[in-house]
Amino acid sequence: MDPSPLRTRDLDPKAEEFIVSWARSIPRDAQLGLLIFVDSSAEPGETTGVHEAIKEFFRQRALSNDRRLSHLFWIGRTSLLIGVLVLTVAITLADLIDRRGGGTHIVALIRESMLIGCWVAMWRPIEIFLYDWWPIRAERRLFERLSAAPIEIRFKPR
Repeated sequence: MDPSPLRTRDLDPKAEEFIVSWARSIPRDAQLGLLIFVDSSAEPGETTGVHEAIKEFFRQRALSNDRRLSHLFWIGRTSLLIGVLVLTVAITLADLIDRRGGGTHIVALIRESMLIGCWVAMWRPIEIFLYDWWPIRAERRLFERLSAAPIEIRFKPR
């Protein structure tokens, strides 16, 4: 066991990946728990604070995902505002061109091009609000479950 204080360090990335991938495979309503086996060369006093450090690590991960989600929604609202503005301008211009142009093929081409532009302008906000936020929220909930999971430390026999 590394003697440096765990509370000021991150969990080893391989250990985190193992714990998180294991927890993802468990049903969402199942109670999680973490069992840590410590090498027999470690002294019982060296594990002081490990429970709190691991809980704090996953609590910080949950908070980080919460910030990611807030930032994504901010981007979504900004994208939606831009998309609605583009939509308003394009529909207004298409209507104006349609009235002035009198139904020619070029007017139909311009109108349809503006319609496609509106779809493109609305693509990102729709993507964010329909799909992008679900995985971040699910990961945040997983980290919250891991931060609340009971932790048991067992020493391997000498």
